[in-house]
Amino acid sequence: MAYTTIDNPGGEYFNTVLYTGNNGAQTVTGVGFQPDWVWIKDRDGTERHCLTDSVRGVLKELRSNETAAESDRSAGDSGVAGVSAFNSDGFVLVHDDGYNDNNSSQVSWNWKAGTSFTNDASSTGVGSIDSTGSFNNDAGFSIVSYTGTAQNGTIKHGMNIAPKMIIFKNRNTTNNWNVFHASRGNGKFIRLNESDAEGNTGRFNNTSPTSSVFSVGVNGANAVNGDGNSIIAYCFADVKGYSKFGSYASNSNADGPFVYLGFRPAFVMVKCTTAAESWGIVDNKNSPINLASVVVVNANTNSAGGGAEIDLLSNGFKLTAVSGQFNKSGSHTYIYMAFAESPFVNSSGIPNNAR
Repeated sequence: MAYTTIDNPGGEYFNTVLYTGNNGAQTVTGVGFQPDWVWIKDRDGTERHCLTDSVRGVLKELRSNETAAESDRSAGDSGVAGVSAFNSDGFVLVHDDGYNDNNSSQVSWNWKAGTSFTNDASSTGVGSIDSTGSFNNDAGFSIVSYTGTAQNGTIKHGMNIAPKMIIFKNRNTTNNWNVFHASRGNGKFIRLNESDAEGNTGRFNNTSPTSSVFSVGVNGANAVNGDGNSIIAYCFADVKGYSKFGSYASNSNADGPFVYLGFRPAFVMVKCTTAAESWGIVDNKNSPINLASVVVVNANTNSAGGGAEIDLLSNGFKLTAVSGQFNKSGSHTYIYMAFAESPFVNSSGIPNNAR
């Protein structure tokens, strides 16, 4: 029986693009759509991650491997630098500065949100804190900007489905990135910029997101609800055949766990929640044919890409070694976020490997 899914996710809502730096201005193309969130990393060098989105605006840089506040790259000692525009097939870079060094091998991960919204909470009755942003119900993704109150509150996220994962960053102050992941419950959080195991302080007011709002609390919550601070939140929901956010257990075996997704993954990000291990990112452009050792980028460090034993398969991914980052010895839990290259079964009900 057919079901609704996204038959061409790489041409619609998520895509990985590799490019070579040129030490100046360049237009990066091949995304297939106008992205709203671009995450860039030099795969070969020890350069910071650079994250830019359409809600905060161009030339506004956040770094997943740092606690630093948002950097305005429209001026500075090195001049204008960063993502200076989003266009219909990619984005424009100016200056070098880590993500465009001459002859450097760069990766960009690109997501589309799409529809803008503004929510006056007192007028709409949705949430208790005003928010603005951009959302895409088909792709289960939204970018949300709001101002913290240091009081328990709720914020409209724009989608019509409850997020399974939310990545938060305080734009104004030096603070850790905080991540909510539904598989770990509403009382747990984990830091994107650290290798630490998860924490259990009530960042999210011990309340799970709904189909209209997510919650923030006051207990240790400057990172997600600092009084008067501008906060950005990237919200993700499961979309059958396109995206999935879940968990798996290590098995201490080179014949590691297989994680069923229902699609061939184009992007997988994994974190051990029970021990100090780095976040690992793999994608189908770095490893298009399931090589035994693929390129993995750590979200929380500036290190160059290295090897990891993970296979990207037609309906999920499989760990092929005992390694702390993906399949640690002992009893450990991992969370993941994954996006599709193609669904295992398309919206006509036909397996993609049968076409």
